Amino acid sequence: MEYIAYIENDYTDRFGIPRQSGLADVRSRIVFLPAYRNPDALRGIECYTHLWLLWHFDLDRAEGTWSPTVRPPKLGGNRRMGVFATRSPNRPNPIGLSSVRLMAVEKDDALGMVLYVAGADLQSGTMLYDIKPYLPYVDAYPDARGGFTDTTKEYALQVVCPDALLCKVPENKRAALSGVLKNDPRPAYQHDPERVYTLDFGENKVRFSVDGDVLTVQEIL
Repeated sequence: MEYIAYIENDYTDRFGIPRQSGLADVRSRIVFLPAYRNPDALRGIECYTHLWLLWHFDLDRAEGTWSPTVRPPKLGGNRRMGVFATRSPNRPNPIGLSSVRLMAVEKDDALGMVLYVAGADLQSGTMLYDIKPYLPYVDAYPDARGGFTDTTKEYALQVVCPDALLCKVPENKRAALSGVLKNDPRPAYQHDPERVYTLDFGENKVRFSVDGDVLTVQEIL
């Protein structure tokens, strides 16, 4: 298979990327490689609201590493499940699948047609194998069961960030950063309230701690 494009966004490091697509409204740009910049390849794509991205876990795991069982974050990192019953990146073939919201299709003088999407869970620079439209009449199953995820608690952290720190983040990126933080970027097995974590987000470094359900931003550089 050949790469067709790559993604650009504010996820400059693996730490902090949402564990599923759609959890944080971070904006991304999809840039096609020169061989795939024919505008005809995107004809009609603007008629869809969502897209599927098929991509390579090239930045998110060591090549050749996989395990038949994994510890899903949803289960606190304490229980093992079969790799094919999870969305772990440590798979036999490092292929990712994400659903994103299509925001715009624009022409760039240097890069040709580019796609702007929201909700991606890909690190910036990740290579894409394919893009397909999301079709509600066959891709949405309201009565589908979610396996072990049906029994796990959905929650969001309360984010406390003083205005004097938040103003260091570009205004158009503050809501996206809040969405990343409230989804708890920490590894599922870490719960030390004294520990300070550092999240790279765009050009900023965000240092925070978590005590119970409250995430407090300590510093933004």
